[in-house]
This record gives sequence, structure tokens and C-alpha cells, in this order.
Amino acid sequence: MQVFTLYEGSYSVDATKKFLPFNPETDHPKDRPASLFIHVQPFLVKLENDLILFDTGLGYSNEKGQLILHENIRKAGFKPEEVTMVLMSHLHFDHSGGMIHQVGDKVELSFPDAVYVIQRGEWENAFTNTSSSYKTEIFDFLQRNAQLNFIEGSGQLTPEISYELTGAHCPFHQVFLLDDGTDKVFFGGDVLPEPEELLRKFIAKYDFDGRKAMELREEFGQKAAAEHWNCLFYHGKSRATGFVTLNEGQFKIH
Repeated sequence: MQVFTLYEGSYSVDATKKFLPFNPETDHPKDRPASLFIHVQPFLVKLENDLILFDTGLGYSNEKGQLILHENIRKAGFKPEEVTMVLMSHLHFDHSGGMIHQVGDKVELSFPDAVYVIQRGEWENAFTNTSSSYKTEIFDFLQRNAQLNFIEGSGQLTPEISYELTGAHCPFHQVFLLDDGTDKVFFGGDVLPEPEELLRKFIAKYDFDGRKAMELREEFGQKAAAEHWNCLFYHGKSRATGFVTLNEGQFKIH
């Protein structure tokens, strides 16, 4: 199993929920008060018969008008049309913006040959939720043009791909575990978005159920250490992927 990090950049986000590019070398945090500073990085995983994309980033374009996500997939040695499945942890804009590509008035499906796999509850919640984290115009376009697979609860998608409904970050958030018989790769979405969140226990205000998210991080960390999971950290700053060990109650990321 091959894993590729599709780093899309560093951003600040404040109460407006707008993601502004942030270069630590030239920009200053004090110029962006009351902001979170995050990395955004979808992941590409090559299985024997599938090319999997975990979440789709912000959907921003480069200077040439090309989707940055497509550019990164090509840098990894693949073509965007080779992606067979887009596995969505949830539909907040920083994870779902790249499901479509918009340049001016023109909108295209980013992965017309892929199946988009989404929790049904998250899909329905996205249309009724008043939060600006959800961009319903994206989902309207998907509904008309995409191959959609709505899944419910927890289960097995294919012999290699299982999914678990976690809630916690938002009511219908889900995580994925890939197991090809040799390697195990875990994508925790925004329940386990950064390696540092394993190293210290805290309840985050940005989570729907912060206590449950904290408990899930502990649970996933223990399983990752016991079963040698390669964990993918969507918002990780210090590292994007890593293996977890547990020694005398303390997690370490390698």
C-alpha cells in the first residue's frame, strides 16, 4: 500500500470561516487575531485495485487555473481520472471544497470517474445546517453530476476498506481503516487531525462533542499502537503521517 500526502498549504481561519493562505516566513500571526492556523493535506492511497482519495481540500486553483489538488496528484505520479473512490470524513468546506473545481462561472466535477463515499446523515445535515462551514452549492452540483454512495453507520465498504461513524467533531463524522493484509492505514479526519492531539488530552471548542472526540483519540491511539497503523493527519503541522507507540501511558509518533 502506497501513501501520498497532497499538501495544499497553510491557512488561517477566523470566525468568518474564510481560509486565508498563511506563510509563516512572511506573515505574522498577530496580524490575524482570533484565528486558528492550520495545514490542509488530503491523502492519496494506492491499493492493488483502487486509487483512494481521503477528503478533497479547499478546492483552490493555482496561477494557471488548475486545481491544486489535481496538480498534487500528478506530482505523486498519477492522473486525477485514475482516482476510483473519494472517501469523505465529513463535508466541512476545508475537506469538501475540492470535490468540484470552479474557475469563473465554469464548474466541473473534480473526479468524474470516482465514486464519492459519504455518510448519509452528514449529507442530509449539510443541506439543513445553518453553519457557514457547509457550502450547499457544492453538494447541489454533486447531486446532479457525481457518482454518490451514501453509507450509514459503521461497516465494511470493500474487503480492504472499513468505516466507522464517530460523530464527535460533527454529528455524522466518520473515519476509515484500510487493511490490505500487510499494511494498515488509518484516516481519522477531524477526530484525529494532528499528531499532537494524541500527546495531550483536551476538549476542543470546535468539536460538536469535545469530550467524545477526546475519548476517541485515546481509543484510536491505543489501537494504532497495538495494530501498527500508519495514521494520516489531515491538519498535521509537525508531520502528516506517522506510526504510534504507547509506553507507560504516553503516546509517541514515529
